[in-house]
Amino acid sequence: MSTGNSVSRLGPIARLGEGVADFGGIFTRAVEGLGDMTLFAWRILAWLFTRWPRRDTLISNMYSIGVQSVSVVALIGTFTGMVLAVQSYTQFREFGLETQLGGVINKSMFRELGPVLAATMLAGRVGSAMAAELGTMRVTEQIDALASMGANPIQYLVVPRFLSCLFMIPSLTIIAVFMGVVGGAAYCVSFLGIDYHHYRSNAQRFVENWDLFYGIVKSTFFGATIGIVSCYRGFHCEPGAEGVGRAATTAFVYSFCVIIILDLLVSIFLDQIYLAFWPAAPKLFGA
Repeated sequence: MSTGNSVSRLGPIARLGEGVADFGGIFTRAVEGLGDMTLFAWRILAWLFTRWPRRDTLISNMYSIGVQSVSVVALIGTFTGMVLAVQSYTQFREFGLETQLGGVINKSMFRELGPVLAATMLAGRVGSAMAAELGTMRVTEQIDALASMGANPIQYLVVPRFLSCLFMIPSLTIIAVFMGVVGGAAYCVSFLGIDYHHYRSNAQRFVENWDLFYGIVKSTFFGATIGIVSCYRGFHCEPGAEGVGRAATTAFVYSFCVIIILDLLVSIFLDQIYLAFWPAAPKLFGA
């Protein structure tokens, strides 16, 4: 009886200890995964300075990653600009600022929505596909076969995909921004009845070349993230069809989480640079 009472008294403490141990295990695995991914990224960068991939392999990956994503990115960008117009018009009309919509929509597309939307679509469409493709090659031992024949799998399989993501996402971002600007302007002028002259003048006044540079720099970080995370998940795929599916899913989830974190950090960094060189920036609503 005394033994049972001692066990019941120690039950909550034991459960607390198990919870702490579980949290420690999750934290340890997260740190190990981050370190492993960092080493994986370092090997990619090392091959970039050692030997570039073949031109035909790089062009093929750039076509599948960039060109085949244009239609989806353009469609999403167009309707995003329209949604911005719909959501902002009612609030702006209450203050008599309908003509300011051009500056708001364009600046939002240039700085934030264009890069993030293009990166999200690339992570969903391309990142998952790369993880599934490399995961299938890992499960079927094709990667091991490449290594046994003397070819480096990182240089042959990963570097072309990484460079394609890095080079193509700025172009996709520009397409998303352009279509968002066109879609927002078309909806505001055609359906909301906003004067086109004032809409265009405000858009030109409050959108600068820096805003385009701002979005392209962010998209470059996003593209590198998608390439590294997706290829890493594919290379470390678990055996079986379930492992391939999990690799494709986690590639998108991890890429999107890192994209959101980088979005915040890079935005803070670029804003500090802008304020250091141009402290008197134009305001949408005056001083």
